[in-house]
Amino acid sequence: MKYISTRGRAPSLSFADTVLTGLASDGGLYVPESLPKFSVEEIRGMAGLDYRELAFRIIQPFVGEDLSDEELREIIQRSYKNFRHSAVAPLVQTDTNEWILELFHGPTLAFKDFALQFLGQLFDHLLKKRGERVVVMGATSGDTGSAAIEGCRHCDNIDIFILHPHNRVSEVQRRQMTTVLSDNVFNIALEGNFDDCQNMVKASFADQSFLPDGRRLVAVNSINWARIMAQIVYYFYAAVNLGAPEKTVNFSVPTGNFGDIFAGYLARQMGLPIDQLVIATNANDILHRCISDNDHSPKPLVHSLSPSMDIMVSSNFERLLFDLYDRDGEAVAALLADRSAPMHLKEGALKKAREVFSSHRQDDLRTVEVIREMFESSEYLLDPHTAIGVEAARRQRKSSQQPMVCLSTAHPAKFPEAVARALPTQKIPLPTHMQGLFEREERMRVLPNDLAKVHEFIATALA
Repeated sequence: MKYISTRGRAPSLSFADTVLTGLASDGGLYVPESLPKFSVEEIRGMAGLDYRELAFRIIQPFVGEDLSDEELREIIQRSYKNFRHSAVAPLVQTDTNEWILELFHGPTLAFKDFALQFLGQLFDHLLKKRGERVVVMGATSGDTGSAAIEGCRHCDNIDIFILHPHNRVSEVQRRQMTTVLSDNVFNIALEGNFDDCQNMVKASFADQSFLPDGRRLVAVNSINWARIMAQIVYYFYAAVNLGAPEKTVNFSVPTGNFGDIFAGYLARQMGLPIDQLVIATNANDILHRCISDNDHSPKPLVHSLSPSMDIMVSSNFERLLFDLYDRDGEAVAALLADRSAPMHLKEGALKKAREVFSSHRQDDLRTVEVIREMFESSEYLLDPHTAIGVEAARRQRKSSQQPMVCLSTAHPAKFPEAVARALPTQKIPLPTHMQGLFEREERMRVLPNDLAKVHEFIATALA
């Protein structure tokens, strides 16, 4: 299996080199040269498998000869051993043919654990094999940071630097990052928004001269192909448990950086019977505007009650564009030459997108109402991101006869402000393993939105 860049100018890489590279040298993102396909019989044979065995079957075709079957199975076993639910990703029915896929049972209570626990174990294995020590640099709008830190803090061959927008993540999200006091973990609170953090990470990958000799950057953001690959698994898991391949199963996904829903798109390309993928966004609605009005123009970022989706530059949308433009890297590079300018898809590309995707935008007021309505009707408590996904599913679904799965991306305890607005008397205790979070010592550095200052801090910490 070889991996190629969405901009067509970088060399193709093996699976291991792709994982340890992140961003391609031409600024593009790596994707498989071809996707594995599963037949109806193979999908039927997935019914009844536990999550770990299913993950092995889905991931194994992507790794080529870089991991033996035994090595891959061990990495998967270690990745999901600390999830608090034996099903790993349980389904809960909330209405007729409506289901919640709970992706928050990992150690940091967010769907990012599925990819980042796996990625941390994968890094550890590959780096030990190669005898390398690397620097992980990532940006987070809230959940990626804590999941990445949890996945990497035990790795002997990694120093990890996570940038989050100062005062723009929830207190629980921040403390999950800043209370990890391992010697190889560094938190940077950037005086800017998530897009500033993400742009700084990309600029750092483009010029790594600030690093000490012999060190290089590795990506944990969803620009890293392995994260997308790991997320494909739970689409198959949900669908086969709801009757696929005999039934078509649809999904509604709260998304900001487009990685989570792009994994669903890939699952569909690999043979999973999905008719509809619903893009659920908050006020930062560039993805919704693109699909509904062909308006992919950036606007000022809005701080919302669903901060993990406060993103205006959706990195993984580039991977979809590569497919929509018939894998023409030059066309993608030209389209993305100026990310600050309005972008309009050509008619054929937009038509292909709309065959799979629909979209919905939701403001904070309606998000709070959905949390309240769901709790009053079923005593099921949603976090604000999942509330947007549920409302999007109900407004956009084409068929009530097909199961609709709403991806629940985080535990509601991570977002007490939104829940308190909806249900002022409802208290949400943190899970047992996180008790005492608010009493733990924090460690982070607040830095200006200045690339040179961030590079100086990283270089000093590594010296």
